[in-house]
Amino acid sequence: METLRILVAEDHPLFRKGVISLLSSIPDFEVVGEAATGEEAVARVEALQPDVVLMDLQMPGRGGIEATREILHGSPSVRVLIVTLFEDDDSVFMALRAGARGYVLKDADEEELVRAIQAVGRGDAIFSPAVAERVLSYFAAPHPTPPQVFPTLTDREREILNLIAQGHPNPSIARHLSLSTKTVGNYVSNIFTKLQVADRAQAIIRAREAGLGRG
Repeated sequence: METLRILVAEDHPLFRKGVISLLSSIPDFEVVGEAATGEEAVARVEALQPDVVLMDLQMPGRGGIEATREILHGSPSVRVLIVTLFEDDDSVFMALRAGARGYVLKDADEEELVRAIQAVGRGDAIFSPAVAERVLSYFAAPHPTPPQVFPTLTDREREILNLIAQGHPNPSIARHLSLSTKTVGNYVSNIFTKLQVADRAQAIIRAREAGLGRG
């Protein structure tokens, strides 16, 4: 097997260093770079052109989904393996839509992670067992309509989130929807709670990663 050139994109220094140490001990693996933010990952992939990128989902600045999308737009031959704590449907399917070739959880053992990297390096798709079960269940079930983005939000909340993702402040949203600014503020607070985000910037990242804010 040819040497796989790997870039590790992970914002937690201890986890990143541990993964790099593990991979550096594996024959036929070469860690060519690391990144702590989505922006760094995009820039370093462009400069280094690794074979495989290990991508965390939650990173400062540009998140893992958006970074994956940008990486594959500029370097379609690069293969992205998501390594994350999150196994919810939104995260899994957004990653797949962005072009990720695999999805494993951070609690995977070393052998599972190594096998996943090797599989993605060969061009295969690979998932942690729990994630694979969710993916198979999804495709086995009938889906007369596409899955709704952020199903915990009401239609009005989703509409407001879309406007937030377009960059509208609350007064602009209020004028657009013929609501009071106070009412919009209440909706926005509910949206933040349901998405489990701390502020507007995090909400915009989640929304744009899900494809909102483009129209």
